[in-house]
Amino acid sequence: MMSNERDLGDTTIVGGDDTLELGADASSDPLALVLIWSRKEPARVGELVRVPRGRDGTVFTIGRAIDPGEDGSVPLSFLRLRPYASEDTGPLRAAHVSRVQLRLRTHGPSVVEVEHVGRGTLRINGREVERALARPRDTIEVVNRFVLQCSTRPAEWPSRPQVTEDFEFGAADRDGIVGESPCAWELRERVAFVAERDEHALVYGPSGAGKELAVRAIHSRSSRGRQALVSRNASTLPEGLIDAELFGNIRNYPNPGMPARPGLLGEASGSTLYLDEVGELPHALQAHLLRVLDNGEYQRLGEARPRVADVRFIGATNRGLGDLKHDFLARVTHRVRVPGLTERPDDLPLLARHLLRVSDDATRRAALRFVVDGQPAFSPHLITALARHRFRGHVRELETLLWSAIEASAAEYIDVPPALLGPARRPAPTPVPLIDPGQLSRAQVVDVMRRYNGVKERVWRELGLRNRYQLKRLLRKLDLE
Repeated sequence: MMSNERDLGDTTIVGGDDTLELGADASSDPLALVLIWSRKEPARVGELVRVPRGRDGTVFTIGRAIDPGEDGSVPLSFLRLRPYASEDTGPLRAAHVSRVQLRLRTHGPSVVEVEHVGRGTLRINGREVERALARPRDTIEVVNRFVLQCSTRPAEWPSRPQVTEDFEFGAADRDGIVGESPCAWELRERVAFVAERDEHALVYGPSGAGKELAVRAIHSRSSRGRQALVSRNASTLPEGLIDAELFGNIRNYPNPGMPARPGLLGEASGSTLYLDEVGELPHALQAHLLRVLDNGEYQRLGEARPRVADVRFIGATNRGLGDLKHDFLARVTHRVRVPGLTERPDDLPLLARHLLRVSDDATRRAALRFVVDGQPAFSPHLITALARHRFRGHVRELETLLWSAIEASAAEYIDVPPALLGPARRPAPTPVPLIDPGQLSRAQVVDVMRRYNGVKERVWRELGLRNRYQLKRLLRKLDLE
């Protein structure tokens, strides 16, 4: 049978006829299964299949197959999907993956039934199953072959976003931001938008998530990017000397012999002043910045005339916005939220790979024995453990966990470090309800037997029976043996 390749929106389906329709319900983003680990094809990590909302219980498959199955099942092709582009990379190609490894059926907009029909063992959230329901954030592991993360992707991808810069799929962009998830792309979009404006900005998010990376990206992309970024941790500003630190002082003031200092505002004139941990400043000290934020006006200590600084202010905080002084916050026009790692589990293997590539010399040397053809050899146990982990320190914590994993690993893979061996388990997968054999009519059984040419391993699964022995008893009862 000749196969043809069609593009339904941004979902590529290999083979099939032209009668397949996608569901009309666009109330939520379509499901996507993201490849987060592959034994033989690690360079494809980050690619995904989108699970269409099929008509009449259409069955989709993942594996090496490129042609439709005799049962009418439709093979799905992997994509390198971005907001502005979609590159079809085909099905899995490793020989140890079965032609049909998994069968998928959609159950509403955010649930997919996963059935294992190929070689090996299936685990969902670490639990061995033959068939179960998966939802976003669940991990689907075909043991020793590949691991998928159940996720979503926006229905409008690809479209025309603000950021369309080309860089290697799964790698860091020009600003050092890594990730192909919606969270990563939303951050890139927001950074690009704010960088084009010259108003003050606030970057907020959990500690260790990468706020400074976003600040530096905003500055480097802005019209001030040719000038050096002036930065200071606000929590280190002495309470009694904050005016001197910010505004500077004239010579011999407040004490004889004191040299003249321009202060942070003077240093940053024509550029950007970045105050990290600005939320740690008491409200009374935040008030010292209000006039500067209004019109750039300030006064050096000991100087009678006011000055005006051409400064863009960017603050960063891991506190909630409600913790900031309300009139200080009102003067910060733009806000950029940096998501934590728990919000973007799809990106964890890409981040882990990047962190090893840019780590210090000692870490790179220690990790070198785990690098094969330029790709770090992470174990599937490590990747699934990271996907289930509740991060508190985010990227900093991920770096620590990777170093701990390298130290603890003795075999060919970077394996789970002791810190990840504890609980943070995902919920057990929801089993697909089994059918009472007494509810099945003879005609139903005959129809399924005919469709599968009497292959009993497929027949009992399609009928929803517990196992092949239950099918054998049913066939005997219906006089079909």
